[in-house]
Amino acid sequence: MPEGDSVYRVARTLDARLRGTTVRTADLRVPRHATADLTGARVLGTVPRGKHLLTRFDLDGSALTLHTHLRMDGSWTVLAPGKVLPRRLDPDVRVLLRTTGPTAAGLKLGVVELLPTAEEAGVVGHLGPDLLDTGTPLDELVAQAVRNLAREPGRPLAAALLDQRVLAGLGNLWVNELCHLRGHLPTTPVGQVALEPLVRMAVRMLRFSISPGGAHQVTTGDTRPGRRHWVYGRAGQPCLRCGTPVRVAAEVPGDAERRRTWWCPNCQR
Repeated sequence: MPEGDSVYRVARTLDARLRGTTVRTADLRVPRHATADLTGARVLGTVPRGKHLLTRFDLDGSALTLHTHLRMDGSWTVLAPGKVLPRRLDPDVRVLLRTTGPTAAGLKLGVVELLPTAEEAGVVGHLGPDLLDTGTPLDELVAQAVRNLAREPGRPLAAALLDQRVLAGLGNLWVNELCHLRGHLPTTPVGQVALEPLVRMAVRMLRFSISPGGAHQVTTGDTRPGRRHWVYGRAGQPCLRCGTPVRVAAEVPGDAERRRTWWCPNCQR
């Protein structure tokens, strides 16, 4: 599943390319909204909320939101005027927005919902504080995330950090790297962890990843192949800090608390 910083980048592209355009035709290829007509709607912009995307429209004075989620395999692509997708991708299209500017296509989207903008809380209101939300003062955002984490002191750290209801934006890559950088095993109970510095590091890493000069999802500072991450995806390879072979625990199917995890048994205790 894409991480919050990847979703943020998608939102930034959609917002930059579509904002201010008018929808010529819209094709929502999901049964619930197959007959929806957005013709003439003005695109107000796209904002991310955790791993969710909210594209807002003004249709004859009515405020509407297209809520999408990439889930595991979804993506958005924006085509220059006059360009079309390769025909082989047509079966994957869930949303096609042809505007007075570019055309945007959502492929293999896990969620496609059209709703009144006033009802957005119904689809994203359950989320915890978004670590990429620059509209909320940083101290306030961190404090809320810390409070949420502290509510279940016995919960394994990795599971708590991945729970989007606790804090929004972290995926498996960031959680495993964050645990390594803070020196905690993924299974460490939350109550044994200094939470504020942990959350502040998570915010710094995500925000650096979306910054213009930042290296996207590089946690080591080394962009060479095989050296971008400390432990994530590196089972059996030497830890880049101490040389100890990195260990991995397999995901337990159907158990949201037991995702695949990587750790260094020397650096994390």
